[in-house]
Order: sequence, then C-alpha cells, then structure tokens
Amino acid sequence: MRDFSDSLQWLSINTATLRVQWPLDRIIQECARRGITTISPWRDQVNAIGLDNAARCLRDNGVRLSGYCRGGMFPAADGPGRQAAIDDTRRAIDEAKVLDAPCLVLVVGGLPGALAGNALHKDIVRARFEVQEGIHAVLQHARDVNMPLAIEPLHPMYAADRACINTLEQALDVCDALEGPLDPSGARCMLGVAVDVYHVWWDPKLEQQIHRAGRGRLLAFHVCDWLLPTRDLLNDRGMMGDGIIDIPRIRGVMESAGYQGHAEVEIFSSADWWRRPGGDVLDICVERFHRVV
Repeated sequence: MRDFSDSLQWLSINTATLRVQWPLDRIIQECARRGITTISPWRDQVNAIGLDNAARCLRDNGVRLSGYCRGGMFPAADGPGRQAAIDDTRRAIDEAKVLDAPCLVLVVGGLPGALAGNALHKDIVRARFEVQEGIHAVLQHARDVNMPLAIEPLHPMYAADRACINTLEQALDVCDALEGPLDPSGARCMLGVAVDVYHVWWDPKLEQQIHRAGRGRLLAFHVCDWLLPTRDLLNDRGMMGDGIIDIPRIRGVMESAGYQGHAEVEIFSSADWWRRPGGDVLDICVERFHRVV
C-alpha cells in the first residue's frame, strides 16, 4: 500500500465534515493553510457561496476536488417528479464540470416520500428500476461533458429513504447494464462507484466486488468509522480509529484492485465532531489519516 504516514497528497476532506462550523470558502482556506489541497464539496455548500465564487476560491487557494456531492434521488411518485430529479442531476453534472471535479457522486434515492417520513409505496424493485432509468437518462450528458458518475451504495439501513442500491455488487450490476463490461486496459469508466467504508465494511462480498470494479470503476474512496454504540444512524459517524472498521484492510483491497486516488474523510457527527472547533477537527483528521488510514 501507499505510505500515508508523512504526506497529505492523498488526503481529501469531504466538506460535510465541517458543514456546521464553517462555510465552504472558510473550509477551503483552512484546508489550504494546513497543506490539504483536495476537498469534496456538497452542492448546498457551493450554492451558499455561489458556484463562480467557489471555483475562484478553489483556484486562489490551490485546492482541487476529489469528487462532488451529489446527484441522484431518482425515484419519484410520478413522471414529472422523476424528470425533475433527472434535470437536477444534469445541473449537478454541469456544476461538477465548472469545479473541475473528477467525478459526481450519485446517492440514488429510495422509496418516494420515505425521506419525508411517508413512503408512497413499498415496491423497492420498482424504485431500483427507476434508479437505473434515471442514471441512463443522464449518462449521455455526463459523457458529453466528460464527467464520470460514481454510484455510492449506502448501508441497507438507508434502503427505504436514501438509497435502494445497498451493495457494491448491486451498483456494479447497474454499471454493467448501462455501460457494458470493463475495458480490459483498465481505462477510467464514465460510470463507476464510490466506496464508503461506513456503508460497505460489513459486506461479505466486498473484496470480490472491489476487484470486480477494478481501476476503471473505482472512482472514489470515503473513510470514517462505525461507532459502538451508534447513537444516530445518520449523524453519528466516528473519526477514523474510533470504531470497528478495518480501514487499512479495505484500503489495501482497493489499492490491490488498482485504486490510486484519495482517501476522502466524510464524517456526519451531530453529537461530537460538529460540536468541536473546526480547526481541531481538521488537525485530528490529518493525524488519523497519517496513523490510521
């Protein structure tokens, strides 16, 4: 594996990690001040300071992107709702291009209405079909602007409300259905996956499916930790090293399969890390990246 012990070259900060403490421009500045030159911003944080301002702030501080969060949420109650999700994801593709992101992460969506607490039906097979149809509808636009799409499978606890694609195998099945088999050369695909250890660490097929994805489809790698006990299934992620995920083992599998990108720290933590000073959080991210990831 690559040696992360004395360099920040392959560290990226997902800006959700600091969304409570700072606006995006401050996050960019604070990362640059510490020698962190890569981030992955969320669209709402970009929109809060303006797309052009975000692009300028990145350039001025010498910071680039490892990904852009997020498009997707394709299933809907009706045709206009599905089209609205498709149109919004096309806009996300265009924003990612302006920011020179290497990929747009897709959180695909679950049962319509479930995120608001009132699922309109129980047909998860239908929802998965609408996800594949939605990705198909935006894929040509992604090709036209050369913006790879990274499907992020989410832990099964989110199957109803956030993502009905819950394993790497499912995500890769969608990739194969829409884009065909991998190029034997290992060239980067336009449709691939984002591997977040929080969501996939438990999967008995994980190693097999990472190798199936290979260099061409492994577009992003997100790190944090799973706490025992977990107090909130959405907003109680742990800092790397504080939980039970064997992060180095998963990174080793990723790299043996050909991944050579960033390790992106993405922590949602309403009871802990979002309550701490932003500078302290960043400094601990750096220390744990060197020592634990």
